[in-house]
Amino acid sequence: MVRKRQKVEKPLDADDLIYAEPWYKTVKNLHLWNVSFIDVVLISSPTGMLGLPFLTRMKGFSAKIYVTEAAARLGQLMMEDLVSMHLEIRQFFGPEESSFPQWMKWEDLTLLPSSLKNVALGKDGGELGGWLSLYSAADVKDCMQKVLRLKYAEEICYNSTLIIKAFSSGLEIGSCNWTINGPKGGVGFISSSIFDSAHAMNFDYNALRGNDIIIYSDFSFSDGTEDVESGYDNSIPTTCNRSSLRNYENDCQELAKSLLNVDEGLEERDKLAFICSCVIDSVKAGGSVLIPISRLGIVLLLLEQISTSLDVSTLKVPMYIISSLAEEFLAFSNIIPEWLCKQRQEKLFSGEPLFAHAKLVNEKKLHVFPAVHSPKLLMNWQEPCIVFSPHWSLRLGPAVHLLQRWSGDQNSLLILESGPDVDLALLPFKPMEMKVLECSFLSGIRLQNVEPLLKILQPKVVLLPKDLKQISSLKSNSCSTFHYCVNETLRIPSLKDNSELEIATDLASQFNWRNLKQENINMTRLKGELCVDHGRQRLSTGNQESSESRPLVHWGSTDLEKLLVVLSNRGIKATLGDAFGSESESASLVHVHDPNQALIEVRTTSTVISTADESLASIIFEAIGSVLDGV
Repeated sequence: MVRKRQKVEKPLDADDLIYAEPWYKTVKNLHLWNVSFIDVVLISSPTGMLGLPFLTRMKGFSAKIYVTEAAARLGQLMMEDLVSMHLEIRQFFGPEESSFPQWMKWEDLTLLPSSLKNVALGKDGGELGGWLSLYSAADVKDCMQKVLRLKYAEEICYNSTLIIKAFSSGLEIGSCNWTINGPKGGVGFISSSIFDSAHAMNFDYNALRGNDIIIYSDFSFSDGTEDVESGYDNSIPTTCNRSSLRNYENDCQELAKSLLNVDEGLEERDKLAFICSCVIDSVKAGGSVLIPISRLGIVLLLLEQISTSLDVSTLKVPMYIISSLAEEFLAFSNIIPEWLCKQRQEKLFSGEPLFAHAKLVNEKKLHVFPAVHSPKLLMNWQEPCIVFSPHWSLRLGPAVHLLQRWSGDQNSLLILESGPDVDLALLPFKPMEMKVLECSFLSGIRLQNVEPLLKILQPKVVLLPKDLKQISSLKSNSCSTFHYCVNETLRIPSLKDNSELEIATDLASQFNWRNLKQENINMTRLKGELCVDHGRQRLSTGNQESSESRPLVHWGSTDLEKLLVVLSNRGIKATLGDAFGSESESASLVHVHDPNQALIEVRTTSTVISTADESLASIIFEAIGSVLDGV
């Protein structure tokens, strides 16, 4: 037996990393997109704003960008903070010599360890073009000038055709889901959502009911697939009597109770309590704590919980927030009650601040500084301490300096959000004595809640990510399920064979119905101006320039035998000729011999009369009209 030798790579160390200003991996082949084809961009969260300048700075971009007011402001602060951190790192590495850095050259990429090569190139080697340098402050400013801001449930009309609304998703302050309604139906878009949030306004799933299509785009996949079998009977009543509707509403209420699972909220509170206990243990042992978590809501909750734990423990340990825009973040979070959950809004009515950080600053328990080298910070600094500071990647910002300072202290603690690249993020600081606590916070809809949610929403069509095929077997017969994936076009059958039309009252009074001979339908003819406004098609009176009667518009196919009889009754002799043409485009001929020569060519959608005698042509035209329906 011969065993093929495999190359065994040595474990990664800090020397294997690329030492340069960070670049960012964007959508695959973004540089090849024709952005002029994009009509609308919907941003669902503040963090979603971070990638927007990569798109808006591309040549030809002219799409409408919609985002909630809170997400726009928080996203702008996050972008400006990121640009500020890059300015600092450029002072260390110096300006780039070209737009194509050294590490992107193929000869350098081939020398990378396989794990880093996969990060740079992707599994198929086609993702190198997705790496881009960060945008500038000017790009951020230009991007924000193109953004249109919305409140929750506020209507905005795109191109007089689509009505777009944002509704709270509960994930973060200002995060949202979307509804898009037009003449052909409604579409609901579900991003990462939380039913019961401790800071942001809860997931408003009822606002998504009644849409024809639901696009499910929550990729958090919080639970394993074994929890998918929910046990709910997803059969939906198809009759419309009051009893069935009442039963359906009762079912929805029961399902809503199951979605607002108190265990979910308790689990998150238990996580925060555990984190606080670890923080207290570290500072009691003389160590400091670094928290480079990016989610603003989690940071605000941790500030409150940790300060309470410190008070209970009678520990006087300072807390610091070090960020170039920390003051603006904190100030903004206390003036936006309409974007917060009910518990926070009630604090406003009772005269309390929405979040505790304002009180902590006044009591000098929390200190806010723009940079780690700020003179005031150096004068105020004392250890052990608790520091909230960007950046979660551990490659930018004050977190890098503090981690270098504390990585060798076995009593200090680093709190990170769990992710696939945590080991890679910590690599420059190894060997580490510092303790690391990885936390996974609720960031979306649990899989076992997807089916109950869809039953409440009652869409006709559901679009799910390809990775969620395990929940495609919905028991409801009234819902079709499709799966989508990256870089593939998904075609959805039309849900409506016709459209609704609003007709002005004065036009409706002019109805003159005709019963068509060849079809069992009634038809009338109107003259007006057709327009689309706020997603509705309307026919108004318009300018009536002439009151003269208009020629009939004929309907149906010509019966040739009947036509010969009508022509004969009018003194015209005619015979049928041979048909010609293909099966789909066949034509029949009628030869007129007397009183003059004429040729009638009858096709599926048209009839052509050829003759030099205008009087004869008029008689033939009237004869054809008599065997057809007309309005």
